[in-house]
Amino acid sequence: MQIPIVNQSHHPLPSYATAGASGMDVRAFLTEPVTLQPMERALIPTGLFMAIPQGWEVQVRPRSGWAIQKGITCLNTPGTIDADYRGEVKVILINLSREPQVIQDGDRIAQLVVQPVTRVQWEKVTSLEATERGEGGFGSTGFVG
Repeated sequence: MQIPIVNQSHHPLPSYATAGASGMDVRAFLTEPVTLQPMERALIPTGLFMAIPQGWEVQVRPRSGWAIQKGITCLNTPGTIDADYRGEVKVILINLSREPQVIQDGDRIAQLVVQPVTRVQWEKVTSLEATERGEGGFGSTGFVG
């Protein structure tokens, strides 16, 4: 599949880091570094614009290395870029560490995963089929520990 993309940054297009990678690394496009204080969030531009085909989405997901090493992750995860969106791809990052973290131009800040979208129609009913679990949720099946 090919997706039309405009790259207004000076960075390479998102790419897979390894042959088995599901996500493509996307980079920050900044005129100056951004410092995220603990628990602070920011919208980080990428300089990328894309025309995703109807029936598909691009998900924005955190990078595991940034999460464990710096405490930086994406909010609204996975973020969804819809097929009809034509604006700049931006990534919502948050610093969950105890120290300020600096994001530099060109840093690989997230990964993009292309996924098909299934559209449904709701069927309004008055009751649902019973299951063994029923209404149990939020830990009702036990905790590992």
